[in-house]
Amino acid sequence: MRPLTIGAVVAALAEEHPDVTISKIRFLEAEGLVTPERSAAGYRRYTEADVERLRYVLRAQRELFWPLKVIREALEAIDRGLVPTGPDARPVVPDPGPDPDVPDAGPLLDGRPVRLTAVEVGVASGLDPAAVAALVDHGLLRPGADGFHGPEDLRAARAAAGLARYGVEARHLRAFRAAADREVGLVEQVTGTLRGAAADRAVDEVGRHVLALHAALVRGGLERRG
Repeated sequence: MRPLTIGAVVAALAEEHPDVTISKIRFLEAEGLVTPERSAAGYRRYTEADVERLRYVLRAQRELFWPLKVIREALEAIDRGLVPTGPDARPVVPDPGPDPDVPDAGPLLDGRPVRLTAVEVGVASGLDPAAVAALVDHGLLRPGADGFHGPEDLRAARAAAGLARYGVEARHLRAFRAAADREVGLVEQVTGTLRGAAADRAVDEVGRHVLALHAALVRGGLERRG
């Protein structure tokens, strides 16, 4: 789709929102709810994603009477990878899919980049805020520099939630963090001399072997119990 002018955006939205105007769209831009690119001459250039974003905002205003603050929070969550469910509900954490490396180890988000707050991790994993905080304190969850958690933290939280049902607490899981760090160190050691795409391929391949070995050893040990 070719970039649209602001007038073309108004026309695209007019059937569903006949009262939308150029001034309205400029106001929403000034509020930071949409940020179209600018041409070299300074003209706004809207993409299809910008139009859908505006449609979401206008529906939320008209159908739910959401204030701009609430809409801004919803858009920020969508930008972090949460899934919009329409203006009738807040964005939600994406449905998890199977982990292709360790099929039985639990769910993994389906490859999309996502950044979750601690509250969102708790809701999606079934853990209360204190349990999430304990996992962070014991190094099982590691938010990034921006304070958000990635999909692997969600998978770890869900696994920890499953273990918690058997009385396993965060403090009991520190050995897993230490073992994981050692395995990561091994991957870095054997791939450290490589650079660029070759390094990425090697890290992926060695990482898969490490995960497969870890899973095989755990499964083997459980099969031989007793």
